[in-house]
Amino acid sequence: MHARASNRERPVMKIGIIGAGNIGGNLTRRLTALGHEVSVANSRGPETLRDLAEETGATAVPAEEAARGAEVVVVTVPVKAVPALPAGLLDGAAANVAVIDTGNYYPRERDGRIDGIEDGDLTESRWTERQIGHSVIKAFNGTYAQDILDRHRPAGDPDRQAVPVSGDDEAAKRVVRALIDELGFDTVDNGGIDDSWRQQPGTPVYGLRAGAEEVRKALAEASPERPEAFRG
Repeated sequence: MHARASNRERPVMKIGIIGAGNIGGNLTRRLTALGHEVSVANSRGPETLRDLAEETGATAVPAEEAARGAEVVVVTVPVKAVPALPAGLLDGAAANVAVIDTGNYYPRERDGRIDGIEDGDLTESRWTERQIGHSVIKAFNGTYAQDILDRHRPAGDPDRQAVPVSGDDEAAKRVVRALIDELGFDTVDNGGIDDSWRQQPGTPVYGLRAGAEEVRKALAEASPERPEAFRG
């Protein structure tokens, strides 16, 4: 089992992670190592997460139970799978739960065309909000999964990477930014979810390994037109 952090400076949080792919798995590893109480779920059932649970000390649960009591919920599933998430996904979560959306729309590689995104003039995360019925904070969508394990740095380190964060709920955004700081990354506020196109696939910030100043510059250079390679 993964060693847990001791002498914490911040409160232990109850965190639900829905999706146990590369991003979800590595967030489970880091958040449990920091001492948080993590429940993790996928579409195949908790028995398929036994190894991850044993490695980290997280609790493997059905997707319907991942958000139960959670102060933060991470939705990290393929965009095409979002409509298939259980109804009432956030029932039983903390009253002010912050929901992190790490998703990216890949119409040609994985998701197929989603008319609501392409024809509805919606950002990917605004579309996700409408599917789950709750506001989201977009973060980690352009982060390499392995960097979550390998490239975290203490605050003030000159090599510390920055993560863009978008969302309309300012209280939830503060919670998420504090959690990302604890994970070892700076954050740059990219405004609301309608501005989150600046961090979608094909933009200058997507996959950028850089500090806050360069991330701000990349966000400012983004074009609102979806690149051809990311259209269905």
